[in-house]
Amino acid sequence: MELHSDVLSLERDGHVATLWLNRPDARNAMGHAFWRDLPLACADLQGDDDVRAVVVAARGAHFSVGLDLKEMGSDLVGADTATSSARANERTYGAVRAMQSALQALADLRAPVIAAVHGWCIGGGVDLISACDIRLAAGDALFSLREAKVAIVADLGSLQRLPGIIGAGHLAELALTGEDIDAARARRIGLVNDVHGASAPDVIDAARELARAVAANSPWAVRGTKAVLRHQDERRVADGLDFVARWNTMYLRTNDLGEAINAFLEHRAPVFRGD
Repeated sequence: MELHSDVLSLERDGHVATLWLNRPDARNAMGHAFWRDLPLACADLQGDDDVRAVVVAARGAHFSVGLDLKEMGSDLVGADTATSSARANERTYGAVRAMQSALQALADLRAPVIAAVHGWCIGGGVDLISACDIRLAAGDALFSLREAKVAIVADLGSLQRLPGIIGAGHLAELALTGEDIDAARARRIGLVNDVHGASAPDVIDAARELARAVAANSPWAVRGTKAVLRHQDERRVADGLDFVARWNTMYLRTNDLGEAINAFLEHRAPVFRGD
């Protein structure tokens, strides 16, 4: 299978593949095309026995600013007033589960996945790297679980996967405040394994070097090691993803969410009223 996408691209070099987020003009915001094409890219990689390690990197100045609110905002708030609440809830649940499945396809790759992060890595960007096995950052990287600032409960995997990566306390702080942290703090709390250089070329080179070291080992031993490492957490993550999808099915369409999206589009601070 060959990937045809306007927002993602694949590059192979020996046993190492690089999956590029390739929407630099939109700071790699994640819109409909991303959620459609990521599982296709993963299927391409999964079907290639020559791929022994994968690097996830991004074109442009930033890794990803997360969910494309301009493109998908109406999907979140629900613009069709003629649709029954039951039907709207069903669509919300299906949409959340589909996005979760797209990231799960990355987590499920047999080959280990290494994220190379530079610039902003916000919201869905953090969900994406939490589905990777190893994370590296450039010195200019900034991370944020910003969903609470836009009246959303993060529902694509960060709340389920990050407890095993950074611990419950650090995760609670990031998720409840929505504040940014820099690469140095990300390294201290274990969100990233290491910081390489100042910008994208340095961290991408480091990630590829690490990927080549992984790919030099027995592919069966590497696949088995990844499977064993993931086995203990698989059920907990799966249960947590379904729980948050059901939570957002009930509570996503609040007035606060509409206010958050309007404030984003109008370039102003939101005023949340809790209704």
